[in-house]
Formats: sequence, C-alpha cells, structure tokens
Amino acid sequence: MRIYIDFDDVLCETARHLSDLAHELFGRQVPYEAISGFDLQQAFSLSGTEIASLMEHAHRDDFLAGLTPTPGGVEGVRALESLGHELVIVTGRPAISHPGSCGWLRKHGLAHLGLLHVDKYGRADTRRTDADVPQTLDRDAFAEQRFDVAIDDSPLALDLLAPRRDCLVIVYDRPWNRRYAQTANMRRSDSWTEIVALIGGRS
Repeated sequence: MRIYIDFDDVLCETARHLSDLAHELFGRQVPYEAISGFDLQQAFSLSGTEIASLMEHAHRDDFLAGLTPTPGGVEGVRALESLGHELVIVTGRPAISHPGSCGWLRKHGLAHLGLLHVDKYGRADTRRTDADVPQTLDRDAFAEQRFDVAIDDSPLALDLLAPRRDCLVIVYDRPWNRRYAQTANMRRSDSWTEIVALIGGRS
C-alpha cells in the first residue's frame, strides 16, 4: 500500500517547539494543550509581523533539525516499512524548507523516504522553479496522487482528504482537531502503536 504520512505533528512535535519559540521571541505563554485552533497567529495572539517572523524562524534549518520526533513515530515508520508498504512524507511546509526537512529525515535514518511539498493551505507559490528546491504540488496535482492510507492532523488537510473514499484517513489526535467532524473514511488515533495496528497487514 502507498501511505501518506504528514510531517509536522505526526512525525515530529512541531507545535510544542513553536509554542516555545513564540514564548522566546514574543513572550507569549501558550502551552501545547491550549493550542485549540490551527491558526497559530490567533492561537498565540500574534500580529501579522510577528507571525511572519515566527514562521521565518520556524523554517530555518537549525530549528527544523531540533524538532523532537513524535513518540513512537520513527519506530512506527520502520514497522510499516517492514510490512512492505510504500511510505511518502507529505508536508505543507514551504519548499524553501526542503533542505532542513531532508536534514531531519537524515538525522533520524529516514532519508530514503520520498518528501512531497503540497499546497495544503492555499498559500504556497506553486510556480517556483528554483533549482535547489522541489516543485510544490498544487491541489489539482495533489488530487492525482494515489494513497491507500493517509495520516494527518490538520483540519484543512483533512478536508482535502475527506473525498477520498477509497483511502483510510487516520486523524492524528491533537488539541486543534478534537472538534473536527470526521467523515466515514476516517479513524482517530493518538499513538503510533495504534496507527501501526490500524494499518497492520492491509493490502
């Protein structure tokens, strides 16, 4: 099977680190469990200039390298690979973060996995042709990608996956998606152990 694995807050604990970064840069004290919405500008009470600065810092290679893996995530990826599944990391990060993202994968022994940049949030420049960064897939191009299973936490990304009735969509449980109205093809999970069990030997 071909399995889509989201990067931020599925494979690594990005929001926890962004909470720390918002405190460091702007003195905002918003604990992880209090991040009730996916809009970080609103969640951290930031101005337009502040959120732009936060995200610029968040996509630097050194910040990305320091992101903590989600508990059991790296082991879960290896377990799924051992079952013969094809795994693809799918991220809404801007393409300029590609070197840093690949660096994180290398650091954790996952450099061999494919990494797709997708305009999940409708704000990426999908026309970039820089030689040192990959093309970001627009939503139409993403729709042409086939997946048997997809794992994501973002409500906006889950909306893109909801119409895929032939795809099992696993909602990785996070504070900002607890009220998300799941569709019939979705299952919720809060651990990689459970995710591996859900997928198991599906073919």
